[in-house]
Amino acid sequence: MSDDPGQMLLIYDDPSDQRSLSLDDASSTEESPDDNNLSLEAVHNAIPYLGQIFLTHDAAYEFYSTFAKRCGFSIRRHRTEGKDGVGKGLTRRYFVCHRAGNTPIKTLSEGKPQRNRRSSRCGCQAYLRISKLTELGSTEWRVTGFANHHNHELLEPNQVRFLPAYRSISDADKSRILMFSKTGISVQQMMRLLELEKCVEPGFLPFTEKDVRNLLQSFKKLDPEDENIDFLRMCQSIKEKDPNFKFEFTLDANDKLENIAWSYASSIQSYELFGDAVVFDTTHRLSAVEMPLGIWVGVNNYGVPCFFGCVLLRDENLRSWSWALQAFTGFMNGKAPQTILTDHNMCLKEAIAGEMPATKHALCIWMVVGKFPSWFNAGLGERYNDWKAEFYRLYHLESVEEFELGWRDMVNSFGLHTNRHINNLYASRSLWSLPYLRSHFLAGMTLTGRSKAINAFIQRFLSAQTRLAHFVEQVAVVVDFKDQATEQQTMQQNLQNISLKTGAPMESHAASVLTPFAFSKLQEQLVLAAHYASFQMDEGYLVRHHTKLDGGRKVYWVPQEGIISCSCQLFEFSGFLCRHALRVLSTGNCFQVPDRYLPLRWRRISTSFSKTFRSNAEDHGERVQLLQNLVSTLVSESAKSKERLDIATEQTSILLSRIREQPVSSLAIRDISSSVQRNF
Repeated sequence: MSDDPGQMLLIYDDPSDQRSLSLDDASSTEESPDDNNLSLEAVHNAIPYLGQIFLTHDAAYEFYSTFAKRCGFSIRRHRTEGKDGVGKGLTRRYFVCHRAGNTPIKTLSEGKPQRNRRSSRCGCQAYLRISKLTELGSTEWRVTGFANHHNHELLEPNQVRFLPAYRSISDADKSRILMFSKTGISVQQMMRLLELEKCVEPGFLPFTEKDVRNLLQSFKKLDPEDENIDFLRMCQSIKEKDPNFKFEFTLDANDKLENIAWSYASSIQSYELFGDAVVFDTTHRLSAVEMPLGIWVGVNNYGVPCFFGCVLLRDENLRSWSWALQAFTGFMNGKAPQTILTDHNMCLKEAIAGEMPATKHALCIWMVVGKFPSWFNAGLGERYNDWKAEFYRLYHLESVEEFELGWRDMVNSFGLHTNRHINNLYASRSLWSLPYLRSHFLAGMTLTGRSKAINAFIQRFLSAQTRLAHFVEQVAVVVDFKDQATEQQTMQQNLQNISLKTGAPMESHAASVLTPFAFSKLQEQLVLAAHYASFQMDEGYLVRHHTKLDGGRKVYWVPQEGIISCSCQLFEFSGFLCRHALRVLSTGNCFQVPDRYLPLRWRRISTSFSKTFRSNAEDHGERVQLLQNLVSTLVSESAKSKERLDIATEQTSILLSRIREQPVSSLAIRDISSSVQRNF
């Protein structure tokens, strides 16, 4: 065949290479091997050579790619040549080093941000040229040009595998990665699991973390209409498995997904007992669908975060937030929380006022504090840490009057009179400052440790963001995992030996009723109560530390009605009696904490047990059967260890004593007799 370049049609794969690679278009197929001084020794003689024959140009590419990988570089298809005219086919192909050519200079556009990414191209001249040879109707490709001169360093074997040309994710690995993403684990954890499965050293997979993230990100490039259908199918699939799963959604005028909200059966059960104080975290976005994400979270009786519901909104306006709150209260059978903590959002604040008028709205202090570095660091400079310490001191004060005076002094001391963030914080102080919130129940969710646990819990949902339908399934997996983890943590807490520190009857009584987590909080107050003195006054008691000569807290106690309250309002705020009230009870020869001050939400009670028992039919015989099943389960679980059996014996004795204290009416006795006759 003729290689006459006079009638060649040049086709470049990349316009930037047109003048950057100087190849001799008219070079003969009889080039001398002396012009091809190799920079590396041949490995297994598998190096290209002039006259080498390949059946297809793809076979030549694979051969050259394998050679390049051994040498420490990668290749790309550079240009093709064919005879002038349509449909005449290719006659010559060029493959070049991945660093061949130079990046063209981009023209800057006013007002348009430019990516300042460094190019790896440096004008390398290494290449392989193959030409088409047709004889007796048979087509082959022959090497007619080869140069292995590189003007850059070649990579070591442990580095070359990171080049994009040699990184790939197999279909099997893609399936595993997508499955892992549904469990909520991080990309780093996915990589480690795949390394263990394939028995390779860390970092030796044929792809990188970036490749995995790109794969997960690619799922958002789907038809929104298909996404809507997949979402609805996924929700319906979950509902078929769990009829108590609830979800709501709205479509816009173009039938595109607008708002979605959902909750699981276990979440609704948890909310019934622990939905008195709720965090509504709206600080995240689901990047897979570019929608604001809202998550309702609470704290159970063991101090563990529990999931209540989730919502995705297209817009963050009053209408959207109102819809989200309506959907949530609908899931929870119309029950609104006593207190809801959120980020500072004026539209959300207005929506809460409209949809939950009886609910106290407060701001999550950790969401507020998280913005401090960007608000104050530059302006305060070296004084920032001192200012932050003073802010925390004011935040924890008990008296509104002390807070107002302290805030004024703080503003004067740090010269913040004209700072707009300080002025906004002061204007909204009733929503975040503890002196203004102590009369409202917050379940301790303003504490640093609790906020970190809630944040870590929420991050599990965001660790692997995939398609919308997969995200709904992923949340379900995380919630189920959390439920199982909570059960294990509950069991571990219950198996711990509780150490009594005061020897007081009130302490042992509280230990038998409260969860270990809740008891530890009350125990702290019981220990401190011994350091306080109480003085009976005309209107209640005055309680102060034994080292103080003035001040103190006012405690009001009505023994006949079992009512006690303190001016520090710790019980109203956290659900635990304070040291001042406990001191008065001890002085008054009270040997048990009044029942109303051991709230159900802090007691040893299983959420599933409570919900199952209440949701069963009203028929007495069915309730008896349910109780028998529970007793059977109690016996089988308790018999597994001596520690379990001791706990079961102690708690059952207490429960039996409480049951025997309850009166039994004659009508109830007749119902029981009828039930027994039916069952036997």
